[in-house]
Amino acid sequence: MPPTLPPTPTPTATPLPLTGHHLTLPAIVAVARARPGAPRPVLAPAAVERMAASVALKEDWLARGIPLYGITTGFGDSVSRQISADRAAALQRNLVTYHLNGTGPTAAPEVARAVQLIRANCLGRGPSAIRPVVIETLLRHLDADILPLIPERGSLGASGDLVPLCYLAYALLGEGEVLHRGRVRPAAEALAEEGIDPVVLTAKEGLALINGTAFTSAFAVLAAHDAAELAAAADIATAFAVEALRGNVSHYHPFLHRQKPHSGQITSAATIRALLDGSDLVTDYEGILGRQELLGERGFLTHEHRIQDPYSLRCAPHVNGVLRDTLDWVRPWLETEVNSSTDNPLFDTGEGLLHHGGNFYAGHVGQAMDGLKTAVANLADLLDRQLALVVDPKFNRGLPPNLIAPTADTDHQAGLHHGFKGMQIAASAITAEALKTATPASLFSRSTEAHNQDKVSMGTIAARDARTVVELAREVTAIHLLALAQAVELRGLRQAAPTLQKVHGLIREHAPFTDRDRRMDGDIAAVAGLVRDGSLRRAAGLPEPFATG
Repeated sequence: MPPTLPPTPTPTATPLPLTGHHLTLPAIVAVARARPGAPRPVLAPAAVERMAASVALKEDWLARGIPLYGITTGFGDSVSRQISADRAAALQRNLVTYHLNGTGPTAAPEVARAVQLIRANCLGRGPSAIRPVVIETLLRHLDADILPLIPERGSLGASGDLVPLCYLAYALLGEGEVLHRGRVRPAAEALAEEGIDPVVLTAKEGLALINGTAFTSAFAVLAAHDAAELAAAADIATAFAVEALRGNVSHYHPFLHRQKPHSGQITSAATIRALLDGSDLVTDYEGILGRQELLGERGFLTHEHRIQDPYSLRCAPHVNGVLRDTLDWVRPWLETEVNSSTDNPLFDTGEGLLHHGGNFYAGHVGQAMDGLKTAVANLADLLDRQLALVVDPKFNRGLPPNLIAPTADTDHQAGLHHGFKGMQIAASAITAEALKTATPASLFSRSTEAHNQDKVSMGTIAARDARTVVELAREVTAIHLLALAQAVELRGLRQAAPTLQKVHGLIREHAPFTDRDRRMDGDIAAVAGLVRDGSLRRAAGLPEPFATG
């Protein structure tokens, strides 16, 4: 899990101007995870101008005395109930208050930071009729590490993330509790300590804050970034499996994959082949033929060496390639979402008009996350199948059963230890949970709110599920890497590819060779951390995910 006490942002941090148009996924991840050198978000001058213009237009429309949705009318099915303009501010506070009914675990601090950043950027586009001071205050919260405590459950993903985002708005009001520099305390106390005044909402501003997709998008962006790290880790894990099973590197020859030129498949195959460069543990088709007995005049012959490996090795690029290609279309969808006006209604300052619509509908994010979690769950299943081969003496080509460290029959410890038997059981269970959780959430639309919200995206659930599937797959990957580090060591580490020897060294810095039965949950957590923070990928010399854009 991410740390709860991030480094305090410094005034000298590089500014990140929020325009509503140019926020990138890497910037969101850097801010959300409070990485060293993370930029400091600020509203761009152009955003301030656009916001002020829409606020002025809102005031003009308010003066007309006509019904304005969510401004001088009730919400949702209550749209036919109009109130006077002098009561519009009270309506906004009530909107925030009556949605404070979230349930479930509190979203992680990194999610809360991502929510604050994404919501600020989306409202910075301008047409939402919210004053710049509100968003500047929100960014001061982020800068001071004042984070809303947001329950994970309660959003349909349309009409936006109403319930979760109310907790963000409530913190701006100085109400409830917040996480302030890692400590839960009353929001009013945290704001007073940081010298931040609570916000007093005016017409439309409560609706502007909560009627958007920032909560859904926060989970989605972090899940996509972590899935990209998993794609790199899976190729590393597969390369280890090929070495452990003395596999056939010809399966990753570029000719094969040019004949089915999916970009992700080509990248995965090339990555595995490069990682195996210099390995004395692998073979190729020509090498196998050189060791085979010739059929000669005989009509039948059984060969000792197989010329093809099982699918979990041979088809690994076709599985991981799907994840890589999924990320290629998920990324631009998410970049569009976090740079969009996702509330309703919106003010067109160019034409002087008010428009009612449904930009709060998180359909693209829901579809992206349902696709992503399916690809990631398949990856977990791939690695689990590789692990099953490596621990089973019927298939592991001479390795000890369950990768038990060899002992002499006369050794007092002989027969007492079970190696990675329990680890493989755990990997199988975790994989099953990932596969189950990959069920598409966007198919479960529910008509609600007196049939006003009669078709909803369920994008929030899809994004939360994607987060969970990524976490589960990362745990499977960690177990796989621990087992395969053991297997390659048993084969002879000096014969391994130089790059994989470096990766093996990193793993051994955090988890020792398993020479007897011992507790290994700490090893799993440590190696999962190496996958999550990119250390594993960097040890293999692979590029940063989402490094551009």
